Amino acid sequence: MDKIFALVDCNNFYASCERVFNPKLEGKPIVVLSNNDGCIIARSNEAKALGIKMGEPLHQCQTLISRNKVHVFSSNFSLYGDLSRRVMEILATFTPDMEIYSIDEAFLSLEGISGNLAQYGRNIGQTVKRWTGIPVSIGIGPSKTLAKAAAKMAKKDPSCNGVLDITTNTEEMLSGFDVSDVWGIGGQHTAFLKRNRIHTALDLANAPDTWIKKHMTVVGLRTAMELRGISCIPLNEAEPPKKSIMCSRSFGRKVNRLDELQEAASAYIARAAEKLRDQGSAASFIQVLLIEFPFNDGYPKSYICSIELPNATSYTPNLIRYAKALVKHMYHPDTDYRKVGIMLAGIVPRGQVQMNLFHPSHEGPKEFTLMKTLDTINSRWGRGSLVYASSGFSRPWWMRQTRRSARFTSSWSELLVVKAS
Repeated sequence: MDKIFALVDCNNFYASCERVFNPKLEGKPIVVLSNNDGCIIARSNEAKALGIKMGEPLHQCQTLISRNKVHVFSSNFSLYGDLSRRVMEILATFTPDMEIYSIDEAFLSLEGISGNLAQYGRNIGQTVKRWTGIPVSIGIGPSKTLAKAAAKMAKKDPSCNGVLDITTNTEEMLSGFDVSDVWGIGGQHTAFLKRNRIHTALDLANAPDTWIKKHMTVVGLRTAMELRGISCIPLNEAEPPKKSIMCSRSFGRKVNRLDELQEAASAYIARAAEKLRDQGSAASFIQVLLIEFPFNDGYPKSYICSIELPNATSYTPNLIRYAKALVKHMYHPDTDYRKVGIMLAGIVPRGQVQMNLFHPSHEGPKEFTLMKTLDTINSRWGRGSLVYASSGFSRPWWMRQTRRSARFTSSWSELLVVKAS
């Protein structure tokens, strides 16, 4: 049976999430900011039309934003993550084979689906929109690369009504698709291909195999074959365990107190340990990063300190103890810091932890049950329902989010209030 893939892509996802609980924003320009409200990381179509660029610092386009009454939001990842989860759960009801590609994209296998595939795609899109309020674009094709291209075309062409099936008339569609927009083709390869008169996806698909492999390796050849409708990239239904887990944030203000730096390190390592347990792993290596505020020459100084643990662990109290010790080792009392970062590495499956003869492990069934209970409560009632005292309560160092909308779906205190007239 021929393979058929669909790529479901949420339209302007962060902006769409802000609109779900505030319908007055429909049709209005919206931008979403990075941590500490620094740069623009998401834009609605209306904001893009005004010329606001991705990654542009907020202060550089403040005049344009004010003049055009652009709605500005701090990033609200609790809301975005929860709505993403709901979208993915809906998509999973349409096919048993699915790959979650990113927070706002998923590949579906449509093998065995009979009838009109475009109509099936419209049913998917209408269901997602009706149940979550998030609009999507869907591309359908015989390979993941073609499905990705079709979704991009569906998003740009209003006549597609959000769905484009290119299982037929593939060449006609690819003849108008710029090679720079092909999945997996980066900036350097784009420049190289255009110097060699390969301007469209169809040009790349028709290029000789030997030439592509010579100049773009087997990866480029695989992309070309995908454009020809030959599926070379299978669905990854289960995400492989991460080999390292990083968690870091810039502070909302200058920090020079040891206790506040240790609070931040504790909070970040607790979050990393949660991710570690979620994939059933344990870590045997911790690295802590401290970054100062820039000197007069504009270049910040950073410090890195690490430790190899005697036993791999996912028990948060142990990890916090080591992280706080590393921060204390690097700390200088007369220095202002702007960022703390932690990394867990040396990751192994939790059931395959090598014991240390000279350092017995103190992580047993009691500790395992404690961590499982903690994670279950935070999963059910929202992240941060239970926290470690060592990570602080008031957290004055926390990043700035002065424009954040309410966490409508993940915080009891921020639920939408409806009043009957």
